[in-house]
Amino acid sequence: MRKILLAILPFAATVAIAQKEEPNVRFGNLITAQALKEKLTVIASAEMEGRETATPGQKKAAAYIEEQFKRMGLKPGNGDSYQQYYPVYQDELVGKSLSVNGKQFEWDKDFNLSLSTILSGKYNYNNTVFVGYGLDDAANKMADYDGLDVKGKIVIALDGLPDGYKPTTPAIQGGRGFGGPGSVNAKALTARSKGAAGILVVTKDFPKAMPTATKGNMYLQKNTNPAFVSGTISEEVASALLGRTFKMSSAQLKETNKGNYIAELKINAEKNTEELQSSNVLGVLEGTDKKDEYVFLTGHYDHLGKRGDVIWYGADDDGSGTTSVLQMAEAFTAAAKKGHKPRRTIVFMTVSGEEKGLWGSQYYSEHPIFPLDKTSVDLNTDMVGRIDTERKTADTNNYVYVIGHDKLSSDLPVINEGVNNKYTKLTLDYKYDDPKDVNRIYFRSDHYNFARKGVPILFFYD
Repeated sequence: MRKILLAILPFAATVAIAQKEEPNVRFGNLITAQALKEKLTVIASAEMEGRETATPGQKKAAAYIEEQFKRMGLKPGNGDSYQQYYPVYQDELVGKSLSVNGKQFEWDKDFNLSLSTILSGKYNYNNTVFVGYGLDDAANKMADYDGLDVKGKIVIALDGLPDGYKPTTPAIQGGRGFGGPGSVNAKALTARSKGAAGILVVTKDFPKAMPTATKGNMYLQKNTNPAFVSGTISEEVASALLGRTFKMSSAQLKETNKGNYIAELKINAEKNTEELQSSNVLGVLEGTDKKDEYVFLTGHYDHLGKRGDVIWYGADDDGSGTTSVLQMAEAFTAAAKKGHKPRRTIVFMTVSGEEKGLWGSQYYSEHPIFPLDKTSVDLNTDMVGRIDTERKTADTNNYVYVIGHDKLSSDLPVINEGVNNKYTKLTLDYKYDDPKDVNRIYFRSDHYNFARKGVPILFFYD
C-alpha cells in the first residue's frame, strides 16, 4: 500500500498544482501559435487585398475584427458601434498645363506637378528666381538664397546636391532620399520657408519612362495652407525660363548665375478631391472596481494594399500584431466568463492608417472615446514572431524589443520586468528604446500618439 501511495503522490501533486494554477496562466495558455495562425490566415489572406487604408480590403478586415469582438462578447467601443470612422482624402489632377512665353509643354515629357500642395487655379508669373541647388545649410556654408528676394515668386532649383557636399542629416535621410537635403521635398520646404510661391526643380528624368499617376496619395487632413506650386521640369523648360532659346546642358545650368530671370510662366491646375473613409475597431471588456480607468491593447491592421496584381499581404506588419490583440481578447474574455474580470476596463483597439503615418491612432488621440487622463497605459504590439537576423546572441528565439518602458511612468518598467521574470522569462531588449536612436522606433508605431498625449506606453516587437 505504501508503494502505491508513493506512486500516486506525484500525480496528486500535479492535480493540486493544476487546481491552484493562477487564472492568468490558465487563460494565458489560450494564446497559442495555432490560434494565432488561424486568425492570421484570414487577416493576411488574398481576400483582404493587403488592407490598404480606405480600400475595400481594409473594410473587409475591419468587418472580420468586429465579428470576432462580437463573438467573444466584447461590448462595442464607440457607443453602439465597434468602429470609429474617420475621413481620408485623395486628390486627382484632372487638368494640367504649363507654358513659358506662350510655348506649351507636355505633362511627363517636360513637367510634373505635386498634387499635395497645389490648389485648383491659374497661376501666372512674369519672373522667376534661379537659386542654384536651393540649399540653406549653415553647417556646410550653403546659403543659396542669400541676397535673393523670392517672396511671392517661383524659384528654379537644380536637382540633387553639388559635388563634394556632405549632408549633416542622419544617413537614412542623406542625399536625395525623401527628407534628405537633395530631395524635391526638402528643397520645397526651404523655398516655402523663404516666402516663395513655389519651386520647380530641374531634373534629367524627362521624358518619363512610366506615366506619372494623376491620382495622389491619400491624406488625413485637408490642406488649409495657401497654394504652393511644386513640381519638376525638364532642362528645356528651365532653359526657356532662364531666357535661353536653346536647351542648356547640365553643365551650363550649373554655371548659371543666381538671380531674377524674366519669363512669362503660366500654370493651370484642375484638381478634384474625393473624401474616403477608414476606421479603427474597438471592443471593450468592462472592469470591476476600477472600471473608469482604461488599459488599451493596440495593433494596426492596415498594410500596403495592392499594386497592380501584386498583393502586399502584411502578415508580419502588422497582421501578427492584430491577431495578437485578438487572441489576447480571447484570453481575457474567457477569463471574464469564469469570473476573473480585470479591475480596469480593457479596450482592444486595432487601428488603420499606420502605414500612412499613424493616422488611425492620431485620429483617436485627437477624438478620444475614453478620457485620456483616465487611460492608464497603451500596450502596443507591432510585428510578432519574425526573427531579427542581425541578432547574434543565444537568445535569438526568446527575446522581445521593448520601447518606451520608462518614458512616462516609473511603475511600468517595474511591472513589466516583474511579470516577465515570473511568467514569460523573455530577454527584454532595450536596444531601440532611446528616442535619439537613428531608427526612431519610439515615433514609428501607434503607441506614439498615446505617448504624445501623456499616456504611458509599452511597445513590443521583434
